[in-house]
Amino acid sequence: MGTRTVFALSFALEVVEIILCPVHILLRRGVRSNESEINAARACGPTRYSKLRFQSELRHESFAKFMKHYSNPALDLAVIGGGIVGLATAMTWLQTHPGQRVTVLETEARVGQHQSGHNSGVIHSGIYYQPGSEKALLCREGKTKLEAFCEKHGIRWEKCGKVVVATDPSELNSLERIIERADLNGVEFRRITTDQLRQLEPSVAGVDAIVVPETGIVDYRSVCDAYRHCIEEMGGSVQLGFQVQHLDADDSGVRMAGVDHNQSSGKFDIRARSAIVCAGLHSDTLVRQSESDASRSDTESLSEEVRIIPFRGEYYELRPERRGLCRNLIYPVPDPAFPFLGVHFTRMIDGNVECGPNAVLALAREGYRWRDIDVRYLQRTLGYSGFRRLIQKHWRKGLGEMNRSLRKSAFVTALQKLIPELRASDLIPARAGVRAQAVRANGELVDDFLFRSTPNVTHVLNAPSPAATASLAIARRVIEQHQNQNPNS
Repeated sequence: MGTRTVFALSFALEVVEIILCPVHILLRRGVRSNESEINAARACGPTRYSKLRFQSELRHESFAKFMKHYSNPALDLAVIGGGIVGLATAMTWLQTHPGQRVTVLETEARVGQHQSGHNSGVIHSGIYYQPGSEKALLCREGKTKLEAFCEKHGIRWEKCGKVVVATDPSELNSLERIIERADLNGVEFRRITTDQLRQLEPSVAGVDAIVVPETGIVDYRSVCDAYRHCIEEMGGSVQLGFQVQHLDADDSGVRMAGVDHNQSSGKFDIRARSAIVCAGLHSDTLVRQSESDASRSDTESLSEEVRIIPFRGEYYELRPERRGLCRNLIYPVPDPAFPFLGVHFTRMIDGNVECGPNAVLALAREGYRWRDIDVRYLQRTLGYSGFRRLIQKHWRKGLGEMNRSLRKSAFVTALQKLIPELRASDLIPARAGVRAQAVRANGELVDDFLFRSTPNVTHVLNAPSPAATASLAIARRVIEQHQNQNPNS
C-alpha cells in the first residue's frame, strides 16, 4: 500500500470520527460531559480523543482536566465542598496517595466562597477550647502546620498577638477559666496589669487582661487559593459550579449527581470509590442522603443527631482615620455558655480593622442579609425541635444579638465596653459571614468539631472556628478516620 493511500485512509478515519463522535459537538459548545459521554469519546478512537482533549483545553480548560479524570470509570476520592477544610483534605490525600484520581466538587464559582472567605482572618492559638477536645488538639497542630505552609508558599501572615480583656469584675472568674485552659492546652500567654494593657492597646479599658503573643492574622482566601494550586500541581482537580444534590453510597462506592451551574441545563452523574463531605451549611442534607438503615448499628441516625443552623455574623469597619484605636487584636472574655466569642476588634492583614461579629439566625442557608429569605428552609429550621429548645434556653441572648443587628447604636454600645471612646461615626458597614452551627435535638450547640462515617463516606458535620486555623490538622484527622472506617478506600 502506497504512502498516499495510507495518508488518505488516515484522513478518512479522522473525518469519520468527527462525524460520528457526539462529544466533539459538545466540546465545541463548551459543555461538560458525564461518564457516559466520556465513554462515547473514548469509543471515537484514540487519535480523535486526544485531539478533542487538546481542543477542549483551548475552549474550556477546567473541563479538559475533569475529562482526564474520567478516562477511567470512577474517581478514587471525591471531596464535596471547596472551602478551606475540603481543599486541605484533598491536598493532604494527594500528598499521602500520589497518583490517585481526586476531585473537589464545589458549588460556587470560586473556592472559599462562604465561611472560609468570610471570617476575621485570625490564626487562633487554641486558648479557649476544652482541653483534650478536637478543637483544642487540632487547633494547636493546625496552627503550626498552617504557619509552615504560609512560609513555604509565600503567603503573607503575621504573628501580631492579641489581648483578652475583662471589662467588669463579674468576668474575672471566666478569665481565670481561660487561663487554666491556656495552661492545659500549652498556649503561650502572660497576665498583664492595666498599665501594661494600655501600653499595648492605649484605647482599651479593662480591669484585668492577658496577652497571647502567638495569635496571628492571615488572608484565608489566599490560603484556599494556594491549597487549590497544590491540588492541581499534584494531578487533582477542583471543579467549580458543581452542586452535589444527590449522594448515594454503599459498600461498592459512591454515586454523586447534581447540577453543573456553568451550563443552563447541565447535569452530572459520577462515581467514586469513596467520598469525604466538607459541605459546611449543607453538610446535614448530604448526611441524610448517604445514610441507610444498614449504615448505622445504633438507634439514632446521623441526621437525627444534629441539624445545621446558620448564624449570620455582621461586621463594621473602622474608618481609615480611626484605625489607630486598635493596634492588633482585642477580644472580650467570652460567655462560657455560648460558643461565640462576642464582638471584638481585629486588625486584618490588609490593614483594615473589623469590629464584630454579632450572631443572629440567618433566614436562609446563605443568608448574608436580612432580606435573604428561604421560606421552605426557614420552616424546616423553626420546626426543628433542637432549634426550639435552643431558643427556650437562650432567648434573652438571642434578642440582644438581634437588637445589635437592627440598631447600630446597640452594636456600638457593645464595642464601647472595650474601647469607650469609640463613636458611631467611626464605623462603616462591612461584610457579613454565615456560620454553619450544628445543633443537637436536645437544643445544645455542638461546641466541638464533629466527624462521622457511613459506608465509603466520611462527613465533616461541624467545623466552625477555629476550623480555618486547624484545616491541615482536620484534614489529617478526617483522612485517618475515613481510612479506618473504609480500609479499601
